[in-house]
Parts: sequence; structure tokens; C-alpha cells
Amino acid sequence: MNMPANDEVQFERVGEHVAVVTLNRPAARNAVNGAVARTLESLVAQVEADKSIRVAVLAAAGSTFCAGVDLKTVAAGNIMEVARPQTGFAGFVYAPKSKPWIAAVQGPAMGGGVELALSCDLVVAGEAASFAFPEVKRGLIAGAAGAYRITRCLSRPLAIEMIVTGEPLGARRAYEVGLVNRVTAQGAEREEALTIATLIATNSPVAVRESLRVTRYASDLCEAEIRAVQDDAVARVLSSSDYQEGAKAFVERRAPVWSS
Repeated sequence: MNMPANDEVQFERVGEHVAVVTLNRPAARNAVNGAVARTLESLVAQVEADKSIRVAVLAAAGSTFCAGVDLKTVAAGNIMEVARPQTGFAGFVYAPKSKPWIAAVQGPAMGGGVELALSCDLVVAGEAASFAFPEVKRGLIAGAAGAYRITRCLSRPLAIEMIVTGEPLGARRAYEVGLVNRVTAQGAEREEALTIATLIATNSPVAVRESLRVTRYASDLCEAEIRAVQDDAVARVLSSSDYQEGAKAFVERRAPVWSS
């Protein structure tokens, strides 16, 4: 069943447990306006609420992944429309996401486009993809989490270089320095993202969610704080029957049937 969307943001189900959300403003280089932000916010919330969805892919139509903020919106004095009160830029960068999201980046990601990718958990890039924060060239700052989230992916010197020069990293270089999980032939990034999503979706949903929660916190908290998060996550996993089902399925040489 398709969820409500509009022509500028499309939604589809791939198999039983994977959702694909696609930015569909290729003529505007998939720049984010108010309608895109509202729709993305709604779709993220619905992905969260739908227990049958275990993984989501964020993709884009055309040759550009996302050019960031729609400058026509800025020129019209409506820049605040692209940042939702609770979920931030594009209704996405601060939106609660307990499930893994994979960015399938087929072309240039600029400014807010990089911030969308950084708001996902994994990034697959086509050969033509690139990543840049050109905000400083326009007297702005990567203020939708980009300026600090990039330091969690890259070394501090390289992150600073990206932020203060505004120059792009190509797909291969982004892979080499840890910003990208996989680089594919041009046009194959969506299918590669779906391949990863399918691998994730075969695993215990509760184990994936709690493992993801601990991993996300690891770069934000001190050892004692992250241990508390970890212990809580372990307790949640052990309160489910999935860990027993996983062992039984292995012993019985069959696919597991997850309860959560």
C-alpha cells in the first residue's frame, strides 16, 4: 500500500519490508521547498509507525541528488518553510528514525543535500556523486547538522577543509575517507541500496533497532553514558523472543520467523 505523497516526493514499497522515498524535482535539482519538507516529515513519521517496514531508502530522480534549499523559496522570503519545527531541515534531519535509512546518491549532493545524506545511516553513491558544503561561498553555514555531523564521518582536518572551502569530494574519494559505504556504477546506486536494505530486513527488527541505537550514540556520549544506553538496549532485545528464535532457526537450519 502506498503512503500519501505528492508529485515532488514519491513513496513505494519494495518487497514486504523496505520503503523507498524519492525526491522528484529533477528540474529544480531536487532542491527542498516547503512542500517537500512537509511531505518528507509525514513520510518519515509513517515509516516509523508502520511495523512492517524495517528499512527505508532515500533516493532522488534525475542527475542531482539534492541541491539543498530551493533558492526561489529563499528569494520569496519563505526560507523557514523548509525547516519544520520538530524535524528540522526538509522535515528530515532531526526527525526521529529508529529504523535504518540508506541514502542512494546518484549525483551531486550540495549543502542541505549532504545534510540529508548525513541524516541517513548508510550512503551508497554512484560514480557521478559528489558531496559539498558550498554555504561559505554564499555567506552561509551548514547549519542543519552538517557542520558537526561531517566530523563524525571524516577526520577533523578533512571535515574542516570541506566546511571552510566549500569544495566537493567525489564519490571515490568520499568512499576512501569513510563518508560513503559503497560506490557503484552510475545508475546502480538504488539497486545497491536495496540490496543492503534487503540484507538488513532479514534480521531481527528489534535487534537491528537497538543495535542501531547504541551505534548512533557511540560518537555522542562518554563511556559510562554509552554503556547505560547499551545495557538498556540489551534488556530490550532480551525481552523479545527474537533472540531465542534466532538460535532455534540456526539449529533447525531454517529461516527465522521474527516476532517484532
